[in-house]
Amino acid sequence: MKIVYFFICLFFLVNVSIAQMASNFNNSKNWSMNKHEIFFLVGANQFLGDLGGLNRIGTKKSLADIDMPSTRGGIGFGYRFRFHPRFATTTQLYFGLLAGNDALTEEVIRRSRNLSFRSPLLELTQKLDIIIYANEKTGARYSIHGLKGARAKADLIYVFTGISGFYFNPQTKINGKWTNLRPLRTEGQGLPGGAKPYSNFNFGIPFGIGLRIGISDMWRIGIEASYTKTFTDYLDDVSTEYYSPTALYANGGANAVYAANPAIENHSWFQEGMQRGNKKDKDAYFFLNVTVTRNVTYTKMKSAKIRWKGRTKF
Repeated sequence: MKIVYFFICLFFLVNVSIAQMASNFNNSKNWSMNKHEIFFLVGANQFLGDLGGLNRIGTKKSLADIDMPSTRGGIGFGYRFRFHPRFATTTQLYFGLLAGNDALTEEVIRRSRNLSFRSPLLELTQKLDIIIYANEKTGARYSIHGLKGARAKADLIYVFTGISGFYFNPQTKINGKWTNLRPLRTEGQGLPGGAKPYSNFNFGIPFGIGLRIGISDMWRIGIEASYTKTFTDYLDDVSTEYYSPTALYANGGANAVYAANPAIENHSWFQEGMQRGNKKDKDAYFFLNVTVTRNVTYTKMKSAKIRWKGRTKF
C-alpha cells in the first residue's frame, strides 16, 4: 500500500502549493472551451505480483519490484468531460498484456520455483481527474506571426483516482503451447482442501498522475502514469499453497501437475502444503502511456447552435 500513501501525500502537497500557483491557474472561462475531449493511449504495462521481479525477496508488489524484461504493451481510448475548472470525469477502455516470469530473476527461491504467466487485460475505468495546474488561453482569431499571446494554450497537470473493472485470463506455456491456467486448478481451487475458485472478472482502484501540453487549438499530447491495486491475487494464478499433485493429476492430468509446480531445482522447497504465493497482498499493475487528445468541444457547441437555430419560432 506504499504507493497509495504516496499518492495521498502527493494530493495534499499539491493542494498546499495551489495557492502559490494561483497566478498560473486558469481563473477565467477558458476551461469551458475544453469541456469535451476524446483521447487515445499507447504505452507499456508492468505486472506487480508474485511472479518475476527484482533479484531479491518480493517487495509487497510495489513499483520497487518493476521487472523491465516482463514489460508488455497496451492501447486504449476514452472520453473526458471537464465539468469544473479543477475537475473532470474520464471514461476509458484499455487493452494490454501482463506477464511475469520467475526465470528472469536471480533471487534463488523465485528462480527455483520457475513459475511464469501471461494474461490479456481488458479494462474499463471511470476516473475523477483533479487538475492541479492549468495554463489555458484562447488564442487570437487570426494568428499573426510574432504576436505574443496569439497561440492558444491548453497545458495541464492532473492527478486521478477511480474504479476499474477488468477481464483477465492467466496462461502459461506447456510443451510450447499457451495453456489457460484457471481450468487446471493449480492450487486446488474448488477441490477438497484447496483454495477458493476465482473469477476472470475483478475490480481495481487506479491512482495516477498525468501531463498534457496543447500543440494546437484542437490537439494535445501528454504522458500518464497509473498504478492500479486490484482485489484479486490471481492475475498470475499464484496466491496460496502447493496442492496435492496426485489430486491435480486426477482432475487435470499432467498439464495441471506441471503448471502447479514446474520447479527446476531445490524441489524440497516446493511440496504440498508449502507456500506458493502471498495471499495477503493483492496483485497490482502499472501503466505508463503516451496520450493524444482531441478537443471536441467546438463541434458540440456548433451542433448545439444548429439545433437552436432549427427550433420552430412562434
